[in-house]
Amino acid sequence: MGNSYAGQLKTTRFEEVLHNSIEASLRSNSLVPRPIFSQLYLEAERHLSALEGGSRVDHEEEEEEGEGGLEPNCPPNPYQMLPPPEGCCTTDGFCQAGKDLRLASISNEPIDVPAGFLLVGAKSPNLPDHLLVCAVDKRFLPDDSGHNALLGFSGNCVGCGKKGFCYFTEFSNHINLKLTTQPKKQKHLKYYLVRSAQGALTKGPLICWKGSEFRGRQTPAGSCSGSLFPPLDSSGPLAASSSEPTPGANPSVPMGAQQAGPASDHPSLTAAATGPTVFNGKDSPKHQQLVKSKLSATPRPSALGILTNSGPPKKRHKGWSPESPSATDGSYPQGGGNRAKYESASMSYMPQVGLVGPASVTFPVVASGEPVSVPDNLLKICKAKPVIFKGHGNFPYLCGNLNDVVVSPLLYTCYQNSQSISRAYEQYGASTIQPISEETQLLLTVYYLVQLAADQVPMMEDLEQIFLRSWRESHLTEIRQYQQAPPQPFPPAPSAVAPVTSAQLPWLAGLAASSCNDSVHIIECTYSLAEGLSEMFRLLIEGKLAKTNYVVIICACRNAAIDSCIAVTGKYQARILSESLLTPAEYQKEVSYELVTGKVDSLGAFFSTLCPEGDIDILLDKFHQENQGHISSSLTASSVTKSASLDVGGAPTCTSYTLEPHHIRPFQLAVAQKLLSHVCSIADSSTQNLDLGSFEKVDFLICIPPSEVTYQQTLFHVWHSGVLLELGLEKEHMTKQRVEQYVLKLDAEAQTKFKSFLQNSFQNPHTLFVLIHDHAHWDLVSSTVHNLYSQSDPSVGLVDRLLNCREVKEAPNIVTLHVTSFPYALQTQHTLISPYNEIHWPASYSNGADLYPENKKYFGLSEFIESTLSGHSLPLLRYDSSFEAMVTALGKRFPRLHSAVIRTFVLVQHYAAAMMAVSGLSQMKNYTSVETLEITQNLINSPKQCPCGHGLMVLLRVPCSPLAAVAYERLAHVRARLALEQHFEIILSNPSSGITVGKHFVKQLKMWQKIEDAEWRPQTYLELEGLPCILIFSGMDPHGESLPRSLRYCDLRLINSSCLVRTALEQELGLAAYFVSNQIPLEKGVCGEALESDTEKLSSTDSEDEELATEGSTSEKRSPVKRERPCSHDSTSSPLSSKASSKSAGSVLGGESSAQPGGPSQGEQARTPQPCSPSEEGRAPGDKQRLRVSQGPAVVNRHSPGPAPQPDSGLRTSQKSVQVSVTSSSSQLSSSGSSSSSTVPTAGTLVLQASHCSMTKACQQPPVVFLPKLVYDMVTSTDSSGLPKAASLLPSHSVMWASSFRPLLSKTMTSTEQSLYYRQWTVPRPSHMDYGNRAEGRVDSFHPRRLLLSGPPQIGKTGAYLQFLSILSRMLIRLTEVDVYDEEEININLREESEWHYLQLSDPWPDLELFKTLPFDYIIHDPKYEDASLICSHHQAIKSEDRGTSRKPEDLYMRRQTARMRLSKYAAYNTYHHCEQCHQYMGFHPRYQLYESTLHAFAFSYSMLGEEIQLHFVIPKSKEHHFVFSQPGGRLESMRLPLVTDKSHEYIKSPTFTPTTGRHEHGLFNLYHAMDGASHLHVLVVKEYEMAIYKKYWPNHIMLVLPSIFNSAGVGAAHFLIKELSYHNLELERSRQEELGIKPQDIWPFIVISDDSCVMWNVVDIDCGGERSSREFSWSERNVSLKYIMQHIEASPNITHYALIGMRKWSSKTGTGEVREPFSRCHVHDFVVLNVDLTQNVQYNQNRFLCDDVDFNLRVQSAGLLLCRFNRFSVMKKQIAVGGHRSFHVTSKVSDNPMTVVPAQYICAPDSKHTFLAAPAQLLLEKFLQHHSHHFFPLSLKNHGHPVLLVDCYLNLGSQISVCYVSSRPHSLNISCSDFMFSGLLLYLCDSFVGASFLKKFHFLKGATLCVICQDRNSLRQTVVRLELEDEWQFRLRDEFQTANAKEDRPLFFLTGRHI
Repeated sequence: MGNSYAGQLKTTRFEEVLHNSIEASLRSNSLVPRPIFSQLYLEAERHLSALEGGSRVDHEEEEEEGEGGLEPNCPPNPYQMLPPPEGCCTTDGFCQAGKDLRLASISNEPIDVPAGFLLVGAKSPNLPDHLLVCAVDKRFLPDDSGHNALLGFSGNCVGCGKKGFCYFTEFSNHINLKLTTQPKKQKHLKYYLVRSAQGALTKGPLICWKGSEFRGRQTPAGSCSGSLFPPLDSSGPLAASSSEPTPGANPSVPMGAQQAGPASDHPSLTAAATGPTVFNGKDSPKHQQLVKSKLSATPRPSALGILTNSGPPKKRHKGWSPESPSATDGSYPQGGGNRAKYESASMSYMPQVGLVGPASVTFPVVASGEPVSVPDNLLKICKAKPVIFKGHGNFPYLCGNLNDVVVSPLLYTCYQNSQSISRAYEQYGASTIQPISEETQLLLTVYYLVQLAADQVPMMEDLEQIFLRSWRESHLTEIRQYQQAPPQPFPPAPSAVAPVTSAQLPWLAGLAASSCNDSVHIIECTYSLAEGLSEMFRLLIEGKLAKTNYVVIICACRNAAIDSCIAVTGKYQARILSESLLTPAEYQKEVSYELVTGKVDSLGAFFSTLCPEGDIDILLDKFHQENQGHISSSLTASSVTKSASLDVGGAPTCTSYTLEPHHIRPFQLAVAQKLLSHVCSIADSSTQNLDLGSFEKVDFLICIPPSEVTYQQTLFHVWHSGVLLELGLEKEHMTKQRVEQYVLKLDAEAQTKFKSFLQNSFQNPHTLFVLIHDHAHWDLVSSTVHNLYSQSDPSVGLVDRLLNCREVKEAPNIVTLHVTSFPYALQTQHTLISPYNEIHWPASYSNGADLYPENKKYFGLSEFIESTLSGHSLPLLRYDSSFEAMVTALGKRFPRLHSAVIRTFVLVQHYAAAMMAVSGLSQMKNYTSVETLEITQNLINSPKQCPCGHGLMVLLRVPCSPLAAVAYERLAHVRARLALEQHFEIILSNPSSGITVGKHFVKQLKMWQKIEDAEWRPQTYLELEGLPCILIFSGMDPHGESLPRSLRYCDLRLINSSCLVRTALEQELGLAAYFVSNQIPLEKGVCGEALESDTEKLSSTDSEDEELATEGSTSEKRSPVKRERPCSHDSTSSPLSSKASSKSAGSVLGGESSAQPGGPSQGEQARTPQPCSPSEEGRAPGDKQRLRVSQGPAVVNRHSPGPAPQPDSGLRTSQKSVQVSVTSSSSQLSSSGSSSSSTVPTAGTLVLQASHCSMTKACQQPPVVFLPKLVYDMVTSTDSSGLPKAASLLPSHSVMWASSFRPLLSKTMTSTEQSLYYRQWTVPRPSHMDYGNRAEGRVDSFHPRRLLLSGPPQIGKTGAYLQFLSILSRMLIRLTEVDVYDEEEININLREESEWHYLQLSDPWPDLELFKTLPFDYIIHDPKYEDASLICSHHQAIKSEDRGTSRKPEDLYMRRQTARMRLSKYAAYNTYHHCEQCHQYMGFHPRYQLYESTLHAFAFSYSMLGEEIQLHFVIPKSKEHHFVFSQPGGRLESMRLPLVTDKSHEYIKSPTFTPTTGRHEHGLFNLYHAMDGASHLHVLVVKEYEMAIYKKYWPNHIMLVLPSIFNSAGVGAAHFLIKELSYHNLELERSRQEELGIKPQDIWPFIVISDDSCVMWNVVDIDCGGERSSREFSWSERNVSLKYIMQHIEASPNITHYALIGMRKWSSKTGTGEVREPFSRCHVHDFVVLNVDLTQNVQYNQNRFLCDDVDFNLRVQSAGLLLCRFNRFSVMKKQIAVGGHRSFHVTSKVSDNPMTVVPAQYICAPDSKHTFLAAPAQLLLEKFLQHHSHHFFPLSLKNHGHPVLLVDCYLNLGSQISVCYVSSRPHSLNISCSDFMFSGLLLYLCDSFVGASFLKKFHFLKGATLCVICQDRNSLRQTVVRLELEDEWQFRLRDEFQTANAKEDRPLFFLTGRHI
């Protein structure tokens, strides 16, 4: 074809850019896929694909003309401007940025004009005296002769400097022209502006727009007025036609079958569009407006029919209002009225809009020569309407018999688009890159037509790709140059290829056409196309073009420009092209019209003549009468008796029939989890679009198309999934009526049900409603269209009105989930669904690994296609050549009938003949096709092979409902006449009605399915499992109905093959999608019937089943050579003459199957294929023939050409021997017994298998699909990218290509990449509901709570989303639950039993005097310290077994017991909780600015550290009232403290400090609900390096940032600083408030130190039965707010006398004993109220990591201060798996390998070669002692009577060792130690209070060990000397150790010794 290139972009650059684009899109935040080609060819910032083609608003030639035609007759079209953006300037003469543009004002100002731009003056209607200055790219302005202005516009605003306006409409809005008519540059850009001698801008010459001189020059012959033709309403609105080409608006329908492209170049020609509406398909959908047009059915003369159009404005004009007067007949197809002859006066008939030849009458450009008259009897002679495609140049008028031609502008559009491609390169300065020339275009078109086969139809998209490739090839070198080099001032010389000249063109075209046997005929004319057209009509009438499919007419004389057009005259092609111009609605109307008016009677009459015995009905009647007495003939007896015997007792049973249990498959679960994670990610994003934390339950509504079967099917799924019970929406015994509440059928009644759903969602803000839109590609019509056509069909645009209504979009508790198998129409440039919210069904295999092993294998479109490839078993996709041949022949005989009618009648005839043939009228075999006979034989015979009478289903798809009714009546009539009513059912299905099944069959179904209910009727197709039936499936689109496993044949021969869009095609093929069993059946060789798959056999009725063949028996029949159809197309009398041809797409089974012997073949349902043995492959055809079982003389004769029957090669036997599948009843075996046994050794065993239920096979083999030839070719052929051709079709009727300049889809693209491809290259049509989205041009036009789930048809999406609802509900419940620690208190049996009890059980507060008398309980009871050393308080004889065994350190976290608790309304939350109430508290409220914070330094000196401490506060603006700042200067002075005497209940007095690390997301810092909304001061204490992340997550919290020296410190340092800071602040506040007259002791001295995991607080209510002091009581525990607890504690009398107040840790196992005492004096943990005044001299140890609270408690007690635990209060601690003390990992400092180091390695000998560790020395010490202290204290192990003495510091030595704590401070309270003999002494960093005399008070066992720990070796020695340790302890040099730290990390040193 003149280009060597097979369609790949041969640059690796393309693949790279495509890959990068997709990857970038997936990663980028902007959510907008980057246009691939804009990276390849365009400059980065302007994607100029919008400039391609004449996509501009102003097509100079015809716009003016059109307007000239409008002005004299009709009022101007009201034009509605877009409302200006808010806040912009709208003053006349100023741009929207408020800058002056009036020439008078700015004539002297310097104006920056970019190169290539000119200044022009625009006229504003509101400022007649002024010109507005604009800068316009001169390429879009005409030259002096008025020519060469590029279509479109490119301009800049000289006022504000805004650049890059690509649309004049957009520009006119910006400069505030405020037009009342459609903006046009020709009309509003009036003058060039020039600089005068003085340098001032002045008005220059007029801009010479070409065409202005033709104004008003229109033939006034028939100027329209609305009154001429009274309009009739019609449900098929039409579009304003367009004179402008549309880039990429050509869907891939056959050439000319543009479903909704630009209508034509003549204002009155109308293109038919898809759906019920038609629009101009323009590439900038912003400017399209819906058009409501009426069609007149009034017949009227149209001699010449030259009418001026008063219709709507052309192209994508926004403002043409449907109500304007011109709308009534604007898009009237001129002359179309003739179509409605006077056949039925009462019938309002809609003309066949697409076929509007006559419209070309008003072609606006002055036509040369006379009008061409269309001959009267053209259709009669030609047998098809020629389709004439306008090409280049002028097109002449047509007159006369305009109904017999069709004129289409599609080719013209295609030419224009491809010429626009090069525009993209212009910015490179590439003036040498010319667009592809008109001559080349025409020549390439001829080449393309020449190579089309006789049965192929030209497609626009093929042509577009050819032009693109050709142009790219011819300019490849330049393109590459411009891609790599910067723009050069002098571009390289043009390539040396000589262009085709117009003089050479006819000759070259003739040369090209000479090779094609006259299928393409070239007519050259001298003056105009008119003579060529006349010549063509003459040749047609004379019959000289009988063999010609395409006539190319070229007129190449007119001053170097060419005129051309192409007429499609081939009967097959012309019929398909003209029919493809009909929309589905028009197609149905046309068919109904033909049926109603009786046009089809001629077809019926023709069929009657075919039968040898006269009329078929006569034959049927004869048969009926003969057989009336013998109904129980051999045929019927079996099934009748069978069903009778079943009713008795010993019923035969069929093992193959099992009802599958409902279970969720691994894939469905995986998809449900994917959906859940997407919902979670919406909730996690910072956009606050979904607050999962605020929902308590899930509710849902499933919206489905208005199909009764789908409705019942969905109800069934919902009922059986148990989802309603799981979501708690229904109780155990639900009724069907209750289930119906959750499924909405989108029909006329839907609105009320939907309103109640919305109301429900509004009333239940804490319920998350999931709105599931199943089958979401159905009805994407915009609701604006509904507003126009609501009278005709209330359901138009229903989905848009309901699912896209404002309430759904704005409701924060509604998530919309679109579910579809064909998501393409929801993946456009304007989609509402973010690419990140798309969930695609996962592929079953990834990199060869089976991701989700399942016992069933999905069989979808790709597997069906794969079965057609050679090397596989039987193809599952087939076409019927004899049927196609008959249809073609009849099409020529009845040219006026629609081919759908012809196809239906032929197919019904075939079925009728086949039924008669099977019933014994064998002569009828000649009147059916092999395929139909096979189907019918199996349908009628299958019930006999099963003891229960199970049969197979045949799906007969008849999209057009009237035709379906005709088919049903006819087949039912034939069935009745043949007495087959008991054998199989015929079911007519209509989407709007349910299923009707005869009583006899209902009874059978109930028996099989064991249903008792007398009223039961099948309501879904799935319930027809096993029923032998023909299901006539009507309706234009399937609506998601599932079909049973017994479906064996899917007969799609009648689908509307002209509607070639991807969605429609895949939807039809999706009906056959199927799950096959993965298990290999046992009786592999014989389990199925070969007969079901024999494509070619024509057997007699009696022995139809005994066919036997080798593996390779069909190889010669399948060879490509034999695939050509015999040339018997015209012989309608013998439609079977092409019997021998094959239906299998060249699947050469014999020879080629060995090419891939190993890999499992799809066709064999994953059984291992057996490669053919060489002997079988090499058999001569004769041998293969001999192997066939004799089938009786009739058959042998019929088979004389020798096509052998096709075996089911999926059933190969392991012996690789010849296969037999004998599946008939035994009575039929005798005839073939001898021959079969002679050839097949295994025949004997096969006989036993004779009666096999067809259901067995059903599980193992998908159905066989029959397609129209056109569709078959489309599906099985691949394009250059390796994808099926069907995949590159326009994805859906409701979208159009954004540009013809687009890459092909690629085979390697994942679903995600395909989605991005469609999002980049498709735009919605104006009728699409997404059309208006993104009109504001915002990127964030995705709806945040909208998801799209896509997956192949019938794969289980319903089950997946119902499972998603279940796990979503579980997750929400889980979100409202937390795991809290639930452990019993430890060491309760060791509690010191004293006679002291706190007497008053019901006292709310402790009595101070009484409390002082209570002893302190030293024993730790907190379960988290189960592994801690026991603290002895007096000489206890503790048995070793009293203590639990030590756990491994890593088990400590793992094994702690937790309980799952529901969060109460008083819980503390982490960052994942968002609710309306606490948005402001969190600082995330959308109405508030993100909270600003300021950083304040705060310094105080502390003597123990010996230096000043510098702290930083991060204080949000909203919290500054808690602090005092110096005036002026704003320096932080102190934190405000309340007074002890304040009694307000509005706030909490104590500031709360929460030290935290590593828990910025999970820490429970949101105390808003816990505090019940009360005012409180909460400070997070964070490490310096974590400040930024905490601030990000908690922008409204006060942070106290620890100095950097504490970055690696533990919790002790935080506690230490909190307490010291608080005391320092107390002193500052005292001095500050003292000046205000307040006593120092009145300042509130308490703070709260709380863990970051405290989640809820409880209180115990005691009931003493009225006696206050009674020891008997009952109690209960309830959840309360922290506010309640704090205010209770803060109100305690004498509270300032307590140093530490705490509460119990909650446990479900709490016994009465623990709550009996209301208060205890013991350790407090986790949540403590600390008196910083009393504890001024008691410090936390800032070095500690573990047990620092126990250490501090002991210090406070020994200082004589009171610790009080409120036992009636408890705190729940949440288990948080991250952060906290677990964030410290001990790793080796040297190696990069992050190996964990065991605690034994934490210390080493000084100066050794031990590996140093990267961890603080203190942590290593504590961890070592916890796990390995027995190395230091061997005597102490399990020796609880002899504890280790700890001085001034509690260290955990592990649970096996007990300790005794003493303080060395003077006046401290210590236990009496005189009774103790200690087994060890631990001196940890001891200070000067520890002296030698102090240690001499204690007694040690002989051999007791000592461990002294110091900061360095020097102080170690000094301590030994100072404490005179060598007197009593013996030291050895080798007993010195250090922590395993490097010197710079300051290790700790130990010295151990033994007591002498």
